[in-house]
Amino acid sequence: MDVACISYHDTAFFSQTVIDYIDDAPQLRPFYKYRPDIKGFAELLANKKVIADREVLAAVLNEQYSRISDFGFSISDLVSGNIESLKTDNTYTVTTGHQLNIFAGPLYFIYKIVTVIKLAKELKTSFPDKNFVPVYWMASEDHDFAEINYTNIGGKKVQWEYEAVGATGRINPDTLRDALNQYKGALGLEGHATELADMVEKAYTGFDKLADATRYLVNALFGQYGLVIVDADDARLKKQFAPIIERDIIEQNSFKKIATTNEELEKLGVHIQVNPREINFFYLQDKSRERIVFEDGSYHVLNTEIRFTKEQLQQEITAHPEYFSPNVVMRPLYQECILPNIAYIGGGAEVVYWLELKSTFEHYKVDFPVLSLRNSGLVIRKESAAKIAKMELSTADLFIPADAIKNNWVKKHSGHTLTLQEEWRELQSIFEKIKLRSYKIDNTLAPSTEAVQARLKHAMDNLEKKLVKAEKRNYHTRLEQIEQIKAELFPKGSLQERTENFGLLYVKWGQQFIDELVKHFEPLDLKFAVLTE
Repeated sequence: MDVACISYHDTAFFSQTVIDYIDDAPQLRPFYKYRPDIKGFAELLANKKVIADREVLAAVLNEQYSRISDFGFSISDLVSGNIESLKTDNTYTVTTGHQLNIFAGPLYFIYKIVTVIKLAKELKTSFPDKNFVPVYWMASEDHDFAEINYTNIGGKKVQWEYEAVGATGRINPDTLRDALNQYKGALGLEGHATELADMVEKAYTGFDKLADATRYLVNALFGQYGLVIVDADDARLKKQFAPIIERDIIEQNSFKKIATTNEELEKLGVHIQVNPREINFFYLQDKSRERIVFEDGSYHVLNTEIRFTKEQLQQEITAHPEYFSPNVVMRPLYQECILPNIAYIGGGAEVVYWLELKSTFEHYKVDFPVLSLRNSGLVIRKESAAKIAKMELSTADLFIPADAIKNNWVKKHSGHTLTLQEEWRELQSIFEKIKLRSYKIDNTLAPSTEAVQARLKHAMDNLEKKLVKAEKRNYHTRLEQIEQIKAELFPKGSLQERTENFGLLYVKWGQQFIDELVKHFEPLDLKFAVLTE
């Protein structure tokens, strides 16, 4: 593939807060600590205090990976080596996290992981005396099944029809068969379709937990790059977090800190992504994940009869920390407590919500990682690239609305002059003379003259639109191609990466598709990549 890069600002698909973060806007600096560049990483590494229990982390990971190796899938030497390396003091992680979307969800799921892989490589080059392990954190405790039970491939929605409860990582995927058949059918039979079909078949029929199925699939795609996949739904990992769980539930520190931060961000015009609750933990069981609230002098698990006094709550956290599941505002803190992490890779909304969290990290004396925007990309097939070249459209042109592209194209290629700017300038000159004459006769007539001028300008603008519209009819066939290009590259008017699954791209290129992403994505450049076959 060839790659061309444009600024995130020019895509018009990213919030002003994300653009300000990329541009190092001064008003956002109080809400993070280190810039996402080599200097920022050097500063963090010089001050990093790892609180994670490395031996426990490696033991948990080895046990989790044994569940897919027992299925007959070999773990790459690079993955095994990275897990072993986590035991040493000069090894750090570069992490991204995401829900357990079936069939890897939309393309940005893939892009997030590619970004951590590439950033780990770049950091190793810049800091050769240290090791950097790319990590995918599975959001296995999340219970929002409706956000993960579908994917879109080739314009078709494939959905897992099932009434799920509790943590998604614990769901048995045995009811996924209909969706699995639909997905495999959408892949077809050409290219690498059989390879990917076999991959998803083994993933979703070989395990009794969605977390293990997802680990299998993601490892099959990225194991050769050394990606380590962690499922934090584990009692040994939760035990390290238990002191913070207890303090935060009882003292409600995250609620107070984040609420104050959100007020400050709102004053800057930042759209708040998440709002904290007084208690930011759920009570987790096999078939339920329910909020904990404080009411009537005790701690109540909603929708259950479970209640704790303060002392009983403390005893429960000590005995069963695995029953306490952090929500979206505490999960990042949990992550940084159990990983020797120096960077979190997230999408635009994630970067903004992490800005809400720094004061909570500081309260618990946990290092705040470097926040880095994941790489974004637009993949253009050879056939579409040929149409784009024939239409003489630039990379930047692709991101503007279809009507604007059409208008610009018609004005550029028409044999007629479709703008009335020159004529309007002549009319303006005439109106200046009329206004001067009116003023001399009666100085109160100036507003009337200006009103006539405004009405004429409106009429001229409408006439210009009619000229363009008439010429569009003359180029109807060519302009239809613009609609086709936009529909393919921006499904439902959104970025390709936010809608389309990776499946058909893998069918076309196989593992080379991911190789090309790793080759061309540049995590520290903070540019949007347009990849053309």
